[in-house]
Amino acid sequence: MRVAAIDCGTNSIRLLIADVQDGQLVKVARTMKVVRLGEGVDKTGEFSKDALARTFLVIEGFAKIIAKHQPERIRFVATSASRDVSNRAEFADGIRERLNIELDVISGDEEARLSFLGATAELVNMSTPPTSPYLVVDIGGGSTEFVLGVNAPIGAISTDIGCVRMTERHLVSDPPTQEQIAQATADIDAAIAHAATVVDLTQAHSLIGLAGSVTTVAAIALELDTYDRKKIHGSRIGADRVHEVATELLGMTRDQRAEIGSMHPGRIDVIGGGALVLDRILQKTGLPEVFVSEHDILDGIARAMVIS
Repeated sequence: MRVAAIDCGTNSIRLLIADVQDGQLVKVARTMKVVRLGEGVDKTGEFSKDALARTFLVIEGFAKIIAKHQPERIRFVATSASRDVSNRAEFADGIRERLNIELDVISGDEEARLSFLGATAELVNMSTPPTSPYLVVDIGGGSTEFVLGVNAPIGAISTDIGCVRMTERHLVSDPPTQEQIAQATADIDAAIAHAATVVDLTQAHSLIGLAGSVTTVAAIALELDTYDRKKIHGSRIGADRVHEVATELLGMTRDQRAEIGSMHPGRIDVIGGGALVLDRILQKTGLPEVFVSEHDILDGIARAMVIS
């Protein structure tokens, strides 16, 4: 079956068209655009006109790709930012007009389930997979999901910490001040502590990290000149190295971060916040490394359309 999955988050929107064959995803087309849909949502509680315009423009491009490849099923999933806004109906109308499908704003629990499915479904095919139980951590723009499980989630929670939210809430200087970093750290640590009341983080044997903040930190840690999915996927980055990269990023100016060859332009402003979230999770769980996965909620959305 050919499916089209769209993941619309706080910072980016992504499209995956894939053929699902014998439990495997065979990519037909995959693309990502940073639209910063959730820009300012933490303060205003609504999508701005500019953010909607940027997002709708990209969706029009996605519609052309979808029409070309003719998937049997399409699902448009929206996450953290779309859960928080007062003008969600305006966004939904725009999706319906351009794609002729309904917007699916999923709960934090469903987001966690799909992230776990996408991240773990193909681990059995790896020569040296991480050890279960896994703690899957999906660091997005507005939220971070913590999911513990082996073959399926046994505990999950979505928390309101993400690279965009931490940047807009705390890391506002260029570069951030030590006081701002301390405030962000306290916010993140409080969220991790809350997550630990719902998900037994001590049971995790491996940390699997998902999404752009994690993969960008990995690219920097691996000293890649350009972003390379094949080298990043399945890499293992030690906790000490993550801490080094996070500290370096938070100490850089925007112009200095822009010089990093593996950095997507849309992550330059918010990567410090995302790196700090990953660093604090490693510090608080005591896990020695993060196993980096390029398979995430987008893959989970695609797989779920065939399972359901």
